[in-house]
Amino acid sequence: MKGRIVAPARRGVRKDLLTPRGHAHRMRIAGTCLLMAVLAACNGPGPAFHGIAPDRAVIGGAVFDIRVKGRRAQAIRLNSEWAPRLAAVAPRAIMAIETVSGCRVAHLDGDQAVVTARLDCGDGPPPPPPIRGLDCAVDHLDETYAQMTCVPIR
Repeated sequence: MKGRIVAPARRGVRKDLLTPRGHAHRMRIAGTCLLMAVLAACNGPGPAFHGIAPDRAVIGGAVFDIRVKGRRAQAIRLNSEWAPRLAAVAPRAIMAIETVSGCRVAHLDGDQAVVTARLDCGDGPPPPPPIRGLDCAVDHLDETYAQMTCVPIR
């Protein structure tokens, strides 16, 4: 140690992050954050169904979010299954779509996570979506009488 000056280590500076190996570490962290952000949007609807509130259906243990727009429907499977194939998921997705839409599925396309269906509703437009509840406001309240205005929630 003769004639050598050693600077004290500064706190908070990790020299290993300044090396090429540290750069790879930072890139892995950035990649992981990006992957988590992409996966967070996996149950979002496709562009054609954006802005449509989903109806939740549970068929045979599979949970689906169903969105119906005109004569088309989209089902997004939300539950996890080990290595599902479309052949195993499709019958449950069809049943969920038909239950929510009130129409028959004429054509199905997609994969085990997201399927899109073309609907056959017979003659005329498809029926309106089923009522999920009522949003009521009390207009007048007496001891024996209440007047309410209710709007269906679809």
